Amino acid sequence: MEQAIQTVVVASGNPVKVQAAMEGFRLMFPQVHFGQVSVAVPSGVSDQPMSDAETLTGALNRVNNACTVHPEADYWIGIEGGVERLNGELAAFAWIVVRSGSMVGKARSGTFFLPRAVADLVEQGIELGTADDMVFSRNNSKQQGGAIGILTENVVDRKQLYEQAVILALVPFRNEQLYSGTFTTEV
Repeated sequence: MEQAIQTVVVASGNPVKVQAAMEGFRLMFPQVHFGQVSVAVPSGVSDQPMSDAETLTGALNRVNNACTVHPEADYWIGIEGGVERLNGELAAFAWIVVRSGSMVGKARSGTFFLPRAVADLVEQGIELGTADDMVFSRNNSKQQGGAIGILTENVVDRKQLYEQAVILALVPFRNEQLYSGTFTTEV
């Protein structure tokens, strides 16, 4: 008997975010066939979130907005990159939020610190991807390896950084019996 395809709505048109989301789903649920819809929806936060809380809010808003646009889907996922000043340095990370009809999972990616030249531009109001392009003479790096890819020479790229957090956000969905009643659809 043919297995039904479950639909994942990725709240982004950025190919790196879409690939990370779908690979995370495939790795966590290898027996499930997933179809993917990408939708650009507003985050409701600044283009460059400047705190942990603002970044999480952006991911939550993206999930809710994607759910509103495509309510028939099985899952919705929002990925929001952000920065925050920690001990005098600017740290970069992302929040991932996954929602189904009955649960919500959240996880934060690994964190790394930005070099001073990039951090200075970001603190002047320039989005991280644009700052990376300016400092490293790149073009559209945020749809490629991102800052982490540039800084590690692609030992870890943006897709890998996000993919691991997608997997972590899916933990409750893979263990529903353990998380039952822990999460709600309220985000």
